[in-house]
Amino acid sequence: MLRSVVFDIGETLTSDTRYWGDWARWLGVPTHTLSALVGAVLAEGRDNADAIRIVRPGVDVGAEWRARQAAGQGDHLDETDLYPDVRPALSRLRAAGLWVGIAGNQNAAVSGLLRGLDLPADGIATSAEWGASKPSSAFFDRVIEWAPGEPHEIVYVGDHPANDVAPAKASGLRAAHLRRGPIGLTTTAPDADWTVNSLAELAELLTAP
Repeated sequence: MLRSVVFDIGETLTSDTRYWGDWARWLGVPTHTLSALVGAVLAEGRDNADAIRIVRPGVDVGAEWRARQAAGQGDHLDETDLYPDVRPALSRLRAAGLWVGIAGNQNAAVSGLLRGLDLPADGIATSAEWGASKPSSAFFDRVIEWAPGEPHEIVYVGDHPANDVAPAKASGLRAAHLRRGPIGLTTTAPDADWTVNSLAELAELLTAP
């Protein structure tokens, strides 16, 4: 029996297209160039922020992000950033009696932006608010404290096998691998309880009688 479903954010609920486009404009490089660099560092198993460090060697990415904020070019989210299956899938899960949470590696500003979208979710949290980020066990301990149910009654959903699926399983949660975005489409997660191509597919599986 399942009681809760908790979703990653980037490339699970929201597209990263705007995020990297905004960074490209700030760095003064074509969006395609930065996107290609992101793909290259991810293929090597590196932090995607290394793409920014390639463009600006030695840069402090956190400091650069704060400079963007100060210049009025900080993070932004609106309805167009959501994948089209998000609202229907989350609504279907809630209608079936499941508690729906959203928790991922994001700065605290994203929490407010997500809450402003009035998504059909029972809770929203970010790694910045929790003081723990994926793939650390501390992040998934917070998921277990936060979401109703025993660990085996909670499903964590994400696109990244190493950041989402493997650590969720190691913490005793169930896990769904979403084949979405550059990581989700180019990696496999053999230990996932479910592998799906859309949130609509996942919602159908989790609410089947």
